[in-house]
This record gives sequence, structure tokens and C-alpha cells, in this order.
Amino acid sequence: YPVNPKWKTVFGLRSYPSLGSIGDQCDLVIMAVPIQEVPAVLKDCARVNCAGAVILSAGGKEIGPKGQDVEADIQKEAKRTGIRIIGPNCLGILSSKSRLNATFSRQTPLTGKLAFLSQSGAICSTIVDMAIRKHIGFRYIASLGSLLDVDFGDMVDYLGTKTDVSSIIMYVESLTNFRKFMSAARAVSKVKPIVVLKAGRTSAGARAANSHTGAMAGEDAIYDAAFKRTGIVRVKTFEELFDCAELLAKQPRPPSPNLGIVTNAGGLGVIAVDALSDYGVEPAALNPETVAALDQLLPTHWSRGNPVDILGDATAERYIKTAEVLTKAPEIKGQLFIHVPQAMSSPKQVARALTDFFAHKRHPVFTSWLGGQETEEAREIFHTANIPTFDTTERAVRAFMDLYRYEQNLQAIQQVPGRLPKDLAIDKAAAEEVFKRSIDQKSPFLTEHETKTVLTAYGIPVNGTELAGSPEEAVQKAKKTGYPVVLKINSRDILHKTEAKGVRLNLKDEAEVLQAYETALSGARHVNPQARIEGVTLQPMISAVDVELILGAKKDHDFGPVILFGTGGVLTEVFRDRAIGFPPLNRTLARMMMSETRVYQLLQGFRNMARADISALEEIMIRLSQLLVDFPEVAELDINPLATIGGKFLALDARMTVNLEPAVKAPFHLVISPYPDQYESTAWTKDGVKLLVRPIKPEDAPLLTELFEHLSPESVYFRFFRPMKRLPMDMLIRFTQIDYDREIALVAIQELDGGDTMLGAARVIREPQSLKAEFSVLVCDECHGRGIGAALLGKCLFIAREMGIKHVWGVVLPGNTQMLALGKKLGFEIKRCIDSNDYLLSIDLDALEEESGAGPDSLTAELKVSSW
Repeated sequence: YPVNPKWKTVFGLRSYPSLGSIGDQCDLVIMAVPIQEVPAVLKDCARVNCAGAVILSAGGKEIGPKGQDVEADIQKEAKRTGIRIIGPNCLGILSSKSRLNATFSRQTPLTGKLAFLSQSGAICSTIVDMAIRKHIGFRYIASLGSLLDVDFGDMVDYLGTKTDVSSIIMYVESLTNFRKFMSAARAVSKVKPIVVLKAGRTSAGARAANSHTGAMAGEDAIYDAAFKRTGIVRVKTFEELFDCAELLAKQPRPPSPNLGIVTNAGGLGVIAVDALSDYGVEPAALNPETVAALDQLLPTHWSRGNPVDILGDATAERYIKTAEVLTKAPEIKGQLFIHVPQAMSSPKQVARALTDFFAHKRHPVFTSWLGGQETEEAREIFHTANIPTFDTTERAVRAFMDLYRYEQNLQAIQQVPGRLPKDLAIDKAAAEEVFKRSIDQKSPFLTEHETKTVLTAYGIPVNGTELAGSPEEAVQKAKKTGYPVVLKINSRDILHKTEAKGVRLNLKDEAEVLQAYETALSGARHVNPQARIEGVTLQPMISAVDVELILGAKKDHDFGPVILFGTGGVLTEVFRDRAIGFPPLNRTLARMMMSETRVYQLLQGFRNMARADISALEEIMIRLSQLLVDFPEVAELDINPLATIGGKFLALDARMTVNLEPAVKAPFHLVISPYPDQYESTAWTKDGVKLLVRPIKPEDAPLLTELFEHLSPESVYFRFFRPMKRLPMDMLIRFTQIDYDREIALVAIQELDGGDTMLGAARVIREPQSLKAEFSVLVCDECHGRGIGAALLGKCLFIAREMGIKHVWGVVLPGNTQMLALGKKLGFEIKRCIDSNDYLLSIDLDALEEESGAGPDSLTAELKVSSW
């Protein structure tokens, strides 16, 4: 329905003066009006109960303060009416399957299973045009514009639920609601690839910082780390983005980097190998059986290896016979075919033969056809047959490796982390006292002694430090410490003590300590005459250092706390050998950060250097992560150097900057939801068995596997609705590596001397962009009837209510009488499903609160919970 009060018809359709005059229900309103009029149109949308709007109009925040005011009015009206908005300043949205083109683009792409999201309307138009030319199909295209309401997190969430979307491609200039985006991307990337081109890689640079960590953890490096943590593949150029899109649209994802390269030009095969080596990958080594098979059909002088050089006189028949052998070869997981025009073969003829051969085969295959007009016609044959083709071998290899990186990223972030040898003992109160004193004194910079006090409270090993306020006291403390000693200036206002000549090393006697005291003070006053100097610190001189590391943290404006690890010492910013991660960390994530650096090789032991205790380093990084989880007050932290001495670790120097007024309280300062330890409790069964009830952890995978292995076939069928002999790894990962913003899963653990045993588990999983959630319960057969399931699910329901969930439901098979009884006991409404004999259990959590009155005890009468 065109709506325009000035015209009676628009493009042959009757035009209406207002939305209200249409007299029919409108689902979507597309606004192409001056942006100042948008708030008034939104009011009209609310009057006719419209669900959503696409605002094409420009002139918002991109033009400055005046536009920002207009966008604020639009946002206010949208919030008041509850109407969801895409835009403003966008191209619009497009759904090819339903033939909806709500954009001002003239073209609609072919129907496919890709989704494309972009902040740039121009790039959307370009993608559509190129996709049509290369026969690439899209299911959805959305230009999000200014991200005033619907953002990338919303869209990724939505597309993650669509079975007709296989992959998501994104062009990103900036993100909003970072925690929501990280949560959505972490969930969706586990089931379908997400490829991102993030613009502005070099222009923004690092924000102003007071520490090495802040200087090294620049904005773009943090985006890199965020994408890696979520399993997203990041590409650097528009060309690379489109190449990835083509492979995703047309071919299965490569399960390994074992690429077979077939070429009629040896030099191009070498170029392909060089391109693979840029990713640290070698072409797949051919098995003897494969070589023997190729010997039977190729000329004597073929390369007898990979790349398979089938020589310049190769015909279409030779290409096909080679493809037959490599497709059957178990060592080959993908094939790249290269062709240059030669006298003995036609590019089009070879292209037709290959497309016919691979027409019904699920095998990753792509091509690089080089040449002029005749080659362009061959490329069109590949496009029509859904075989990706590239004009250079480097582009072909890069696209292949980008998709393989997705598989690598996924495997890395989904590893089951090992348990620490012992629970982490920390003294949170001691650290809290230091932060409180700093905030009370309005002093954002902690001294080295204060910083080390915090680190010690969290179990991070530090070099013992003594304070001295006078030369005489310095001598006294040096004797107590034992010569030789290190003397450092103690000042909140001098962060880089070495540059101020405030560090004196290897002092061997009283005279050297006295001289060093005066030198340090003089140097400090020279650098900063207004600096508050509180004397010096003294600590043992450590000379036998194997490796110097840096371990630090920074509060990023958008992503919250980030952790930095790398090469330390005075040349930290010269080498810039570092990795960035996000709290919370576990052992797997800590090890991944280490492995991204060059210094990690030294820690493995090198020549006369002792092998470092990597497990101890993992624990130190996890302890630092916990410090960041607990205290949003940490603005910047440097432990530099964190020295390895005989394989052990010791923080020789450390400094910290404090945020005197944190914007939010823990844990909402984090971009990734941490383990919610507030939901841990102790419980007893009716027969007096003590249990630990707590949220599930990634480290619980072995315990959950053991629980599953002790279930009867009937219990397995009731829980999973199908027979299963083992718990698949992808399901195990999904059950244990959860996003606590999206779901809650509680387990009942019996702690015994011989190890922990999981007796039951319950979870409530929120539906994306909904106030509804689904529940499930699993209890070991021997524990049925002991109240464990009721206690776990009852507590999950109350946590779900805290999360804002309003309605919880689940489907129960007719024979699962115990679950039906449990549902009745907890107050679920039980009805037969409309299309089956199964039962639908549902409960209104608001009504639950009103009926049950006080809290979980009324729901967990069978199991006493002691520390709710």
C-alpha cells in the first residue's frame, strides 16, 4: 500500500493519505520520508498495530548533533510503541524466497541459503549485483544502517534459528550492544559459519593508555580477539569476503586442509603451494596407492607428487581421470583445479567435463581458470554449475583456508578444558580493601606494593616487596631482604619507573643502597617535579631469569576487560609479540592465548632454558581473569616482567590503574557472561546424602559423559526422544559450554574422596529474542525418587525468572510418568500436544511467584537447599 497524501496513485497502485486510511492490517512499514517526519509516522504505525518498520531516510547522526537529536526522538517513539526498527539510513531488507524486496535496489538475487548483513547500503547493492553475475543465491539481505534499534546481535540471533540459512556474511563498521553480539555469535557460530569484514582496521589505532598493555591492546586487535573467541572468521578485504561467500554458497566446508592441487602449468602449482605455506599448511602428501594409480594414467614426466602437474598437453579426459583418483584418495579432502590456455585443450571443454563429473558429488572442489575471453566463458560454466572459480590461484587458496579456519576456530573454542589440580583459593576481601582505599583517596594509580598486594590476594606469585620512607629505613629493609637488592621509586604519579631512572639494580651493600636512594629520588623529581613520592621499595635481586613475559589487562570502552599475554621486559612494545583474550578464561582458552605468541616456543624449553611449568602459567592467567571478573575497578594492569626462573613464575614488577567510578557492577562489566557462582548451594537428599548444587561448567564434560553411560536405554529415550549409545561430542559441548546469559543449567554433584560424581542435571534454555524458554531434566536411574530432579528444576525456574523469562515449557513422552509427576508437583500445566500423544508441560513464572509465595523451598520440599 503506497501512503502519500499528495498522490492518488503511485506506480499504478492506489495511494492512501495515511496508514489509518488503509483499513487493513500492515505487518511492515517502509519509510522513505524526510527523517524529521519519522517520529510522527511511528505514532501512526502504533495506531494500526504495525510490528516493524524499515527507515530508509538519511540525515540522522551521520550529519552531526542535529541528526543525533532526530534519532533520539525516533528511538524514544520506538521504545514507547514497541515497534522494532531497521535503519535509519539504510538500503532496506530483502528476502528472495518470499520475493520481498523492501529496498531501493533494482535487483533481487537468486534464492539461496546465504544471509548477508551490512551497515553499508552501497556494499549491499554491490553484493547483489556480483551475486547475480556469479550465480550466488541469498536467502536474506539486510542493510542495518545506523543500528538505532535492530543490530547485528539481533540479526545473528534471528538467522541462527532459520533452517534455510546455512551461513552468515557480514560487513561491519561498528558494533552496538557488544555483550549481546558476543552471546549471539558464540551461539550461532557453533552451527553455521559467520564471516565478517570489519572496516577501519588501521584508522582508529589504540586508545590513549597509561601502560604497555593499553598501548599494545589496540582497538582492531581487540576486535580480532573477539571474533576469534566467538568462532567468527574475519577477512581483510571486500574481495576476500565475496570469495568466502562464493565458497560457502556453492561447496561443503573443508574438513581438513589436505588439499589436492591439479594443474596443467607447474609454475601455478608452485604458487598455490606458496599460498598454502602462508597459512602454515603443506599440500596433502599423496599415499603410495594414489601415486601408483596416477602413474597408470598420467604421462611419465608428471610431477609424482602434490601439486599434481598433469603437464601442458593435458586434455579434458586427463583432468577427469585425475579427479577420479583424487576423489577416491582418503588423504585428499578438497581439490583445486588450475588451468591455463594451452594448444591441446579448450578451457570450456575442460570446464564442462569437470562440472559433469562433480555434479552429484559432496566433495569440496573449486577452480582457478586463468586467461582471456575464452576462459571467461569457461568461468561462466562453473558459475552456472555452482563450482567456485577464481581468477588467481592465490585467491582460490585463500578462500579455501578462510573456510578451514572456521573449522579450526570452532574446534579450538570447543575443546573440553582440563580441571585445575585444585580449587582456586583467593582472598577477595584483601583486594577489595586496596581498591576501597584507592577510591576513598581519589587516587587512580596504585603503587607497586599495593598492586602486588592485590595480586598476592589472588594467588599470583610476586617478588616480595618492602616499603621504605627514608634512606635509613631503606638500608634496614635491604638487610632484611638480603643482598643483592633492587630499589625502586615508590610513587603513584610515576608509572614508568625505568624512564625516570627510578630503578636501581643489583645493590650489594649499604653504601650502594644510600646512593641509589638519592639517585632514584633525584631522577623522579627531574621527570615529574609535582610527583607524590612515598619513598622507595626494596626487593630481592633476581638475576637468573630465563624468559620475561608480560601479563596485563585493560578496560576497553566497548568490550570491557581484556587480557594481554606476550613477550615482556623493556622491549615489550618493540617486539609487540602478544595475544589478547577475554575473561573468563579456562585452561584451554589460556593455552590458546599462549600458543598465539612466539615466546610460547621458548617456554617449551630452548637450548639451556628450562621448560616452564605451563600448567602453573595457565593457573596464573585464570587467577588474573578471576580478578577482572570480580572487580570492574581494574582499568589497566601490567605485570611486566612476569619472569620464568627455573621453570617457575614470579611477578617482578607490577602496576595498576583503578577506575574510581565503575559504570556498572560485576558481572555486567564483562562482554562474556562469567560462571554464576552465586547459584552454588549445598543440599541433602531425603536419605542424608550431601550434594553440591551448582551451575554446569565446561570442565564437567567427563562427569556428564559418565552420567550418560550409567543411564538405562529407557531413560536415554525419555530425555533425548531417540535411542543413543553414546553422547556425541557436539552435544556434549553444547550441554557443558553454555552461555549463562541465555540459559541456566544446574547439576547435582556428590563429592567423594575418589572423585566427583554427577547425579543429575536440569536446564532452562531461553528462546532467542523471546521471554519463553524450554526445560529439560536428567537424573541417574539409581537416584529416581530422591527429590534431585525437583530441586534442580525448581531452582532453575527461579533463576529463569531472575533472567526475565516469563514462560517455561517442555515436551514429555507419555511413558515418562516420573517426569509427569515432577511437573505436576512443581505446578506445571499438563496438556496433550495437538499433533501427537506427547504431553506439553508449561508454567507461567509470574504466576509461580504469586502462588508459591516465598521462593524455592516450596518447590524443593524433597531436597533441602541450605545456602540459596
